[in-house]
Amino acid sequence: MRSPQPPDEPRFVLAARHMVETGQWLLPHRGSELYAEKPPTFMWIQAGTYKLLGSWNLSFLVPSLLAALLTLWLTWDMSRRLWNRQVARYAVLGLFVCIQFGLMAKRAQIDMVLLGMTTLALWGLMRHLLLGPNWGALALAAFAAGVGTVTKGVGFLPLLILLPWLAWRWRHPQAPGPGRSWAWWLLLPAFLAGTAVWLGPLAIALLKNPDPGLQAYAHELLFKQTGTRYANAWHHTQPAWYYLQVMITLWLPGSLLLPWLLPAWWRRCRRADPRYVLLLGWALLVLLFFTASPGKREVYILPMLPALAVAAAPLLPGLLRRAGVRWVLLLYVLVLAVATLVVGYGAVHGDGWAQRNAVKRAIDLWVLPRVGWWLVGFGAATLVLAVVLRLRRVGLAVVLTTVLLWTMYGLGAMPALDPYSSASLVMDKARDRIGPDAELGMVAWREQNLLQTDPQATDFGFKRPVGEQWEAAARWVAEAPTRRWLFVLDAAMSPCADKAQVIDIGSANRNNWQLVPGTALDAACIARTHGVVPSGNAAVEDNND
Repeated sequence: MRSPQPPDEPRFVLAARHMVETGQWLLPHRGSELYAEKPPTFMWIQAGTYKLLGSWNLSFLVPSLLAALLTLWLTWDMSRRLWNRQVARYAVLGLFVCIQFGLMAKRAQIDMVLLGMTTLALWGLMRHLLLGPNWGALALAAFAAGVGTVTKGVGFLPLLILLPWLAWRWRHPQAPGPGRSWAWWLLLPAFLAGTAVWLGPLAIALLKNPDPGLQAYAHELLFKQTGTRYANAWHHTQPAWYYLQVMITLWLPGSLLLPWLLPAWWRRCRRADPRYVLLLGWALLVLLFFTASPGKREVYILPMLPALAVAAAPLLPGLLRRAGVRWVLLLYVLVLAVATLVVGYGAVHGDGWAQRNAVKRAIDLWVLPRVGWWLVGFGAATLVLAVVLRLRRVGLAVVLTTVLLWTMYGLGAMPALDPYSSASLVMDKARDRIGPDAELGMVAWREQNLLQTDPQATDFGFKRPVGEQWEAAARWVAEAPTRRWLFVLDAAMSPCADKAQVIDIGSANRNNWQLVPGTALDAACIARTHGVVPSGNAAVEDNND
C-alpha cells in the first residue's frame, strides 16, 4: 500500500533491486556506485523475498514483519521459560504496545531484523545460562550474534550478558547452571560461522581480486563505518542524556511505568534474582555502550526493549491493580485520543498544525481531509474505548488503542501521504513531462528519486562531487541532446543551463527539483566551470536522515 520512503528504505531497495537485476549479490550498489555504509545481509533478505513474492512494494517490508513476529515469539518463550505463561502474555503485550517497536516493525530498516537477531541470541544465552546447561542454545546464540554483526555492526551486543552472569556466578558459585567445560569454546567458532555468512565471500573476493575499488569498499565498511563511526562519529552527534528522551517518548506507554518499575527492579537485583540481574545488567551495558559514542540515533537502543519487557512482565499484573498506574495509563490513552482529534479536525478543515506541515512538505492540501478523517476516526474510537473500559480494564484499553493506532497508520495515513514521502508524485510528473521515448539522467539526486524511475534513470555518481557529476552529465547529454533530460536538485543547478528552458517540476522530501532538457545545456561552459558548482548530495543528505 506504499512505496519505500526515506531516510533508509529507498537505498536498501535500490541495492536489493540491483542484486536481482545484475546477479551480483556480493557488493551492494546505490545507483552506479558501491554502497559501503552497511553490509549487504539485509539487502540479501529483501532481494530473496522479492524472488519469492515478485513485488518490491510488498517484499521490501516483509523482512521487518517477520523479524517483528520472531521477536514477539522469542519474548513470549523466554518469559514462559523464566516464569510462566501468564507472565509471557504480559511480556508480549508490553513489548507490542511500546511505540518504537510498532514503528520499526512497519519500517523497512535494518534495525528490526537486527532486533530479531539480537533477541534470538539473548534467548539462547538465557536458556543456557539460567536454564541449562544447553550448549546447543549457546551455539545458536553465538551464531545469531555473528549474523547480527554482519547485518549491522552491533549484533555482538547480546554476548555482553556474560559479564553480569560472571559477576553473579562469582557471588553464587554453587548455583545450578553451566560450569567449566570445553564446550564453552563453541562460542567462538559459532560466532565466526555467523559472521562468515558475509565475511567469507568477501574475503574470497578480496583474495582473488586486487581491484583497488574493492579494497577501498572493504576498508570503508570494516573500519570507517564501524570503529571510526563509533569512536569519532561525524554526524548524528548528540549529548550524553539523549537516550533518556528517547526512552521517555518512543517507549511510551511503557516509560510511564518506570517510577514503579525502577524501585521494584532494584529490590529484585539486591535479592540477586539472576533473571533480573542478567536482563537488567545487560540492558544497562547496552545503554552505556551507545551513550559512550558521540553518534546517537533513537534506533540504536531498540535491542534493549525486549529484555526490559521480559523483566517488567512479572510485575505488570500487580502494577495494573494500583490506582496510580491505572490513572497514568488512562491519561495516556486520553491524551493520544484528544491530540489526534485536534490534529485530525485541523486537517479536515484545512487549518492549524496539519496545514502548516503540509505546506512545508509540498503536500497537496486536498489530501489533508483524507488523512484527517482517519485521525478523527482513531481519536473517536479511542475515546469510546476509554469510556467503555475505564480504569478497571485500562490495560486492555492500551492494547486495543495500539491496534487502532497502527491500523490507522498503515491503512490510512501512510498510503495517503505516500506519493509525497516516496517522491513518486514528482517522478510521475517528470516522466509525463519528458515523454515515454526520452531518457533521464540525474544530478545531485536522492535515492527515492532514482528508485521511482522506470526504466531506471542514468546517474553520474551519488557521493561524487557535483561538479564531476555535471561534467559526466554533459558528456552523456551531448550524445543525444534532443532525447535526453536531466533531473537536478535546484540548489545544485549549474549556471551553464539556459534558465529559460529549465522547468520547475516539483518538491519532495523538502527538496525542490528541476528538469533540464539536453538542448539547454552548454557543454563547453560546464567544462570551464568544473568545481565551481555548489555541492550537491553532501549538502542535502541530512535532510532525509
